[in-house]
Amino acid sequence: MIICLDIGGSGIKGALAKSPSDLTPLGRVATPLEDFAAFVAAIRGVAERAAPADVPVAISITGVVDPATGTITCANIPCIDGRQLAAELSARLGRQVFVANDADCFAIAEAIEGAGRGHRIVFGAILGTGVGGGLVIDGHIVNGAGGFAGEWGHGPVAATSAGTPPVAIPRFNCGCGQIGCVDTVGGARGLERLYKHLHGVDLASTAIVEAWRAGDAAARRTIEVQVDLLAGPLALVVNVVGAGIVPVGGGLGKVREIIALLDTEVRKRILRRLNQPLVVPSQLTVEPGLVGAAILGFTEHAA
Repeated sequence: MIICLDIGGSGIKGALAKSPSDLTPLGRVATPLEDFAAFVAAIRGVAERAAPADVPVAISITGVVDPATGTITCANIPCIDGRQLAAELSARLGRQVFVANDADCFAIAEAIEGAGRGHRIVFGAILGTGVGGGLVIDGHIVNGAGGFAGEWGHGPVAATSAGTPPVAIPRFNCGCGQIGCVDTVGGARGLERLYKHLHGVDLASTAIVEAWRAGDAAARRTIEVQVDLLAGPLALVVNVVGAGIVPVGGGLGKVREIIALLDTEVRKRILRRLNQPLVVPSQLTVEPGLVGAAILGFTEHAA
């Protein structure tokens, strides 16, 4: 068994896994943000209710984990930022603890239990609040130096014009400290930023999608521009890593019509010619973080 946790800035969700496909929910508690002792206590409370002390804990968490040092960079949960989280939790809990980035856990969940089954190389793309991703090859997460593998949303590569006819796109400041990242124009916040830039009006991403589905011209233009901006960088990722499938998660990933448009545009831009979908909605729409954490736990515990 594995105790699996999915930890974000607002909550800690837990489950007891007999296998990656057999999870028993353990409920949800708030994430302590400023007090590490309280953070440890919250995890201990879930773990001790769930299973004996010899059962490991596997965690999917927001933030980036350096595979060389185990140090996590996590702005959303300040009390863990800069800590060797797995080692510190293991010492305090008296259990084996495994920790991985939530996008990596999403990617391996889709590779093993979702849309990526049967594919050697799976790139899991996240179109949520922002843009993220994870790479899985032969059933294993590829971390890379610093733990940044798969982070296609960052780096100053966003185009400065998009759509038909082309419209100029500013190089927006990104939260990572760079300018012109894909993250600034992708995902929900990127969609809202593009709508404001194109039409001078603030509108929530959900409302933009609803208006687009209703045939609104302004919303249609905005989504056309966003898809154009995303397709090039994602096509480059596919060319570089050789992904056989790209499952998409996150809020916008659930909008199947947008993912279908993105798939069409990406397949136009890659070197490999494909007649079947490449960029597809994720199959694990319920708790992929917990499924990914479970896979991580079973894989690492057996190693």
